[in-house]
Amino acid sequence: MKASNIRFFSPTENQQPTFKPGKAPKPAKIILTGYVSTAGKLVLPAKTVDHIGVDLDKTSFKVGMDEGKRKAKSLYLVPSSIDEETFTFEKAAKSYTLALPFILKKSGVDFTKTKYDFTIRLFEYEGTTAFELKVAPEAAATKVPYTGRPRGRKPRQASEAE
Repeated sequence: MKASNIRFFSPTENQQPTFKPGKAPKPAKIILTGYVSTAGKLVLPAKTVDHIGVDLDKTSFKVGMDEGKRKAKSLYLVPSSIDEETFTFEKAAKSYTLALPFILKKSGVDFTKTKYDFTIRLFEYEGTTAFELKVAPEAAATKVPYTGRPRGRKPRQASEAE
């Protein structure tokens, strides 16, 4: 009989590998979102507020948009300590709101007819962390036609005995 090459396992190979401290797992990329209510308020849900890292109860913001644009594709919120010409968030049940109905109307955001969502991007502006809100209409969910068994009464058949 011919001797074959056999690889034997050790007991250490039968154990779960230990975590190597050299590589740290990447933190999950969290998309910060919010929406514009039908009353013209920017609404930040509690989950988004937790990840922003700014105390909205004590911070005032300057609100702006791109210079020379008619329609607002992005709104900018810059924290400011000056009390004049600033806006403050109000605490709601499970979110924070910022009322901007007239600014949004003038900027081409018709929140009464269409629901708008926005994603928040953090950026550096004059030494402070500011927010860019990219405003876009909510994508309407397409309704999938029902392909199952028809429900309800069967349609009445014309009798052949007539």
